[in-house]
Amino acid sequence: MPRILIVDDEKNIRRNLAAFFESLGYQVRAADHGEQAARMLSEEPADLVLTDFKMAEMSGLKLLEEIKRRDPATVVILMTAYATVESAVAAMKAGAGDYITKPFSLEEIRRTVERALELRGLRAENRELRSAVEQTPLLDSTSAAMRRLLETAHQAAISDATILLTGESGTGKNVLARSIHEWSPRRDRPFVVVNCTTLSEQLLESELFGHMRGSFTGAIKDKPGRLEAAHLGTVFLDEVADLTPGLQTKFLRFVQEQSFERVGGDQTLTVDARIIAASNRDLEAEAAAHHFREDLFYRLNVITLRVPSLRERPQDIVPLARWLLRAAGLRNRRPNLRLGAGAEAALAVYRWPGNVRELRNAVERAAVLCRSAVIEREDLPDSLFRDLPEPLAAGAPRSLSLEQVERDHIVRVLAESATLDEAAGALGINVTTLWRKRRRYRID
Repeated sequence: MPRILIVDDEKNIRRNLAAFFESLGYQVRAADHGEQAARMLSEEPADLVLTDFKMAEMSGLKLLEEIKRRDPATVVILMTAYATVESAVAAMKAGAGDYITKPFSLEEIRRTVERALELRGLRAENRELRSAVEQTPLLDSTSAAMRRLLETAHQAAISDATILLTGESGTGKNVLARSIHEWSPRRDRPFVVVNCTTLSEQLLESELFGHMRGSFTGAIKDKPGRLEAAHLGTVFLDEVADLTPGLQTKFLRFVQEQSFERVGGDQTLTVDARIIAASNRDLEAEAAAHHFREDLFYRLNVITLRVPSLRERPQDIVPLARWLLRAAGLRNRRPNLRLGAGAEAALAVYRWPGNVRELRNAVERAAVLCRSAVIEREDLPDSLFRDLPEPLAAGAPRSLSLEQVERDHIVRVLAESATLDEAAGALGINVTTLWRKRRRYRID
């Protein structure tokens, strides 16, 4: 049963409420003032706190603020005999779950508590659902290349060194950047994302560095930039290759000195922010072609992590698709969906030029349009079958075993690769494993 803490400096009210909620099966504790309640909560948390508004040593409002500072999930209901609009507004702004006026009946307080606890449960379920929907197990991998990448990322995360993430679009560079922040000592500080492709040069400059009132048309007040918001945390520049030459110059100074001026300002600001940049283009080649500042490239290229494409770790495709289907099913109120053998076989051999992003879209479409709880080959987008091996693309996928699909895939990759090392890399396995599979499947 939920744990309730009752706080009231009137002994009879405190005792009667405690006895009533104990009779309903709740775990109940009681305190006669706010400071005692705060100490009790530090020793053992509560699901709900029922507190008087007006108390001598610490008011109910102050106790509410202290509780929300420690644990925002704790529900607080305020009781008062001196109800005013101002006090009710102050309580709700401070995060009160409800507000009840004395005198009240036991039935009334029971309904209020039950309603607040039900809402708390719904919020917890929503958080779990959001976590399941938004988080991707992109970093759970059996691929040797991906595991090496993650080992290096974990080691780099504990430092303040600048990190450059490279790799094709859709591979999950943004997920890795956020994970590096979460693994770092800065995890409790802001993680600020700047997408360098979505804004004009002037707007992106303002977004990065902030601006002063009147510095350009529409600048009606001073505005801090994303770099200031990232103070003591991490700033992630996605698609950094798209910075214009002027912004590259200004950002280079920030990378070197951690200082800058707002647009239209003359005061130098200093910010302590860890820098992670990402690009789907070859920055070294861009610098050699004078499309990107060479000195900025070398400043960003302290630790470079290349995120492998999905086709380089084919063993991860089906497990990832299953997880993405679970998330898509929750989003679309179809929680019992699963992948059939034919669909899994088709997913396993497709080349995925759009990587995880393309896989997510394909699974989402199938989750919405499939007519049964099992997603079959025909529920997947037609684009997935253009480059499949002929037996799988032509028909009867259900008659093919996963071993046959794997054999066909290995044959195709070997035909497209110049060396065994290249083929093994594309398959996400080592050369010894590839040699064993060739012998097992009798592939010349």
